[in-house]
Amino acid sequence: MSESDQQPLENTTVGIFLAAEGTEEVEFTEPKATVTDAGATVDVLGDEPGEAQTVNNDLEESDSYEIENSFEDVSVDDYDALIVPGGTVGADTLRTNEAGIELLGQHLEAGKPAGVICHGPWTLIEADVVDGRQLTSYHSLQTDVRNAGGEWVDEAVVVDDGLVTSRNPGDLEAFCETIVDEFASAQR
Repeated sequence: MSESDQQPLENTTVGIFLAAEGTEEVEFTEPKATVTDAGATVDVLGDEPGEAQTVNNDLEESDSYEIENSFEDVSVDDYDALIVPGGTVGADTLRTNEAGIELLGQHLEAGKPAGVICHGPWTLIEADVVDGRQLTSYHSLQTDVRNAGGEWVDEAVVVDDGLVTSRNPGDLEAFCETIVDEFASAQR
């Protein structure tokens, strides 16, 4: 296969966070499918291996998906990039998981790229990696972002030193395109 035939995320390993319940389904499935289609190996991470119940519009039960590895059983060295989907309950649950927050913080401190959407920036705040960064999120998190030292902006997608953030599921097309670009450029 010539270099021009390679997929942009070939030889890239991406970890995607999934709460046991409450992750917004489309914010999990679309980024996961996008990076997989771009050639990445994707590992679904959560509190513990097993089934996770996603939701639509925060309140309606949707499909279940498999969590493959627990946060405690992996390390920052295992991933080239991370994705944190939203969902109010899912993101709130994820931000209370010490091992997941530690992984995310170490990952960003190592200069590795991440994509975080909707309520997912709560995890960034908890990991103490927002100070001095520009990002976006679901609009109700803007005070939280500012209180953590970040600059909140109302844009579909914001990139700050490898950190890609978006506001909501309506931004998924731009978010997915941008995470592939950022994750690929970090591998060059």
